[in-house]
Amino acid sequence: MELFLTELETYMYNIVEVCTSLLEFFGIVVLVTSAVRSFVRWARRDRKNIRLDLAQGIALALEFKMGGEVLRTVVVREWSELGILGAIIVLRAMLTFLIHWEIKNEKKDMAENTPTVPAEEASDRDKSAGTV
Repeated sequence: MELFLTELETYMYNIVEVCTSLLEFFGIVVLVTSAVRSFVRWARRDRKNIRLDLAQGIALALEFKMGGEVLRTVVVREWSELGILGAIIVLRAMLTFLIHWEIKNEKKDMAENTPTVPAEEASDRDKSAGTV
């Protein structure tokens, strides 16, 4: 029975390590893809919503990375490792919170700066153009 539990623990450890590495890799891919896409848009002078898109990419990447850290806590064997992982998780959670706050403020600023046409003017304009 002890041999079975040891083997099971070894398999679980290996599965968690592979899954953690995959989550970390996905986070890196999302971050790099978002950064490259934003840079290309910036270089083409297509700067509408560029900050918002980049911030959303960074937030998603951080969440993948945080998921990997949470999964890594399953196989922690010492309290010192758990403390380090806890600190990393707290820092990434704070960064994610700040980025989401920035996204919310950016969306609010965009909504305030977008000119709106009153419904009456829009319907008058549509009628004069021959559409109803």
